[in-house]
Amino acid sequence: MSQNASNTSVGAKTLADVFSGKKLEGKFDYKISDRMSVMQPSAVREIFKFLDNPEVISFAGGNPSEDTFPMEELAECSARLYKDHPATFLQYGITEGYAPLRELTLDRVSRKFGIVGENDSILMTTGGQQGIDLTMKVLTNEGDWVACEDPSFIGAINDIRSYRNQFLSVPLDDDGMDVDFLERELETKKIKVIYTIPTFQNPGGVTMSLERRKKLYELAVKHDFFILEDDPYHEMRCFGEEIPPIKSFDKTGHVIYCGSYSKIIAPGLRVGYLILDRALLQKFAVAKQCADVHSCLYPQMLIAEYLTHFDIDAHVDLSRKLYAERLTRMLAGLDRHMDPRVKFTRPRGGFFIWCILPEGNSGAQLCGVLAENRVACVPGSTFDPMQWRDKPAFRINYSMPSLAQIDEGTEIVGRVLREFIK
Repeated sequence: MSQNASNTSVGAKTLADVFSGKKLEGKFDYKISDRMSVMQPSAVREIFKFLDNPEVISFAGGNPSEDTFPMEELAECSARLYKDHPATFLQYGITEGYAPLRELTLDRVSRKFGIVGENDSILMTTGGQQGIDLTMKVLTNEGDWVACEDPSFIGAINDIRSYRNQFLSVPLDDDGMDVDFLERELETKKIKVIYTIPTFQNPGGVTMSLERRKKLYELAVKHDFFILEDDPYHEMRCFGEEIPPIKSFDKTGHVIYCGSYSKIIAPGLRVGYLILDRALLQKFAVAKQCADVHSCLYPQMLIAEYLTHFDIDAHVDLSRKLYAERLTRMLAGLDRHMDPRVKFTRPRGGFFIWCILPEGNSGAQLCGVLAENRVACVPGSTFDPMQWRDKPAFRINYSMPSLAQIDEGTEIVGRVLREFIK
């Protein structure tokens, strides 16, 4: 057996364990805290460990393409920082974030999206994930109800679960979160926070309609809950007209906007931000001090230099063109090869396509079979707020694979599905 074949076999077997939610057994019976004992690792992050084999076509990740990273510009900015400001980024900073970047970010999102109100401030975070964590840490108590879309982002699901909140799982359709369902549930449940990805939702790929966004905000005011609007994909629109963020309607401080530079510059820099009512800022800053004191200054200063000396809007436009080509190719491949019994979303941007199998079929088992056939996808169970129900669904990513990999991978997915579906 060749080395590559061996790696593929071992990887597929290990991935099957990941997809099933199987707990790993250790040598010792460690006494883990109650809040962590029910937690499982993100299958998406685990999958990355098994993608070294160059024969594997990955539709599994959620990364931006490395082809979009502004390498030369960042190198120039870095050289300038080392020459002019080395002592600054090697020192401690303030918890709220590097002041020039805070100002540049507020100015940009206010100008482009109209989401900064007169009472709003900004907190720089270590990626968007920390913004989610701080929101749950500051605003929820154990047992509080938190609502999210079903399916939803695994990072948020795990975070909400770690604070031992109760989940309200809200169905998702082609227009985003089912706000009418939510309204009915609000008659009997006191919701503290609603977590939503309204634009190019992960994993669904769908976008919440303008009508639903306005109604969700009206419900937040009426029932006095917070909306955590996670919006990392907003600028990754490939086709169609922009829909304003929910935060742009906010006149009462009920919406906390979670943004990130991960998708538009580079994720490894881990620079995100929260835009929130300044009355909340102090408590969020104290919560952040308990985690990391402040986010690393070097990447914050690097991005500030980039925003000052280069045209980020032109860079985003180039990225959109690359993703538009890959999205178009992926949808064409699925149209050509996908079993007609499988339904899939047709996003107009973002990174993801959600595929729904006929009832009675296992998304986890399918992804194990796909792994054996050199294609990595993520099973729907990974994105289940109620934890590891084996949904008849799986997620495909199109931002990372090349056009040639998309062509080959969609053919393999279609062939496997025709044999797999009951």
